[in-house]
Amino acid sequence: MLVHPWDAPADEAEWQDWLAAHDFGQLAVNGLGDAPPFVQPLHFAYDAARREAVTHLARPNPLWNAIEAHPRVTLSVVGDHAFIPGPWHAPEGTPPEHGTPTSYYAAVQLLCVAHLVDDPQEKANLLHRQLARFQPRGDHALVVPGQAPFGRMLPGIRGLRLEVTDVRAKFKFGGNKPRETQWRVTGLLAERGGPGDDAARTRQLRRLGQRG
Repeated sequence: MLVHPWDAPADEAEWQDWLAAHDFGQLAVNGLGDAPPFVQPLHFAYDAARREAVTHLARPNPLWNAIEAHPRVTLSVVGDHAFIPGPWHAPEGTPPEHGTPTSYYAAVQLLCVAHLVDDPQEKANLLHRQLARFQPRGDHALVVPGQAPFGRMLPGIRGLRLEVTDVRAKFKFGGNKPRETQWRVTGLLAERGGPGDDAARTRQLRRLGQRG
């Protein structure tokens, strides 16, 4: 992923705060031999203090052999995206139709080393970490190996602990354009009000505020 200086996060807190609100992504794993890469959509729980993400998948999933052969993987998360029509970015004094269309989006890629989790108790602990993220009210039974209701299901899954070794983050919201153009786009996004426009506008306004 190409990250221009104007698209880079202002600091580590920017991408961490964004990622804290986005817990669904795609895990990319190198394929075996001539096979194409595996791309697996999944929910995950990211732990900033431990610098790792945890998740689980069904045991029959075909990507396990690929992970064992190539444990270096990428967890990709994208959001706050919106299409920006060319006229919105047209420079002052030029025909609107000469403007260049583009995409706005936020993206965080976690480069990881994957660790498989097969021990029943370790899998239960991993599931509790995910449940703490997705059901924080605690409205669920405990996962105990060999005990109902979930213990009998543990053999059907494998846990996955993703040790983060590097992070690539990008916030592409017109940071290379004149400030008056950026402010104009925030108004046009509000006026259009399409899917994703409010999230993109909110992120762009935050970026404008960060840059003073």
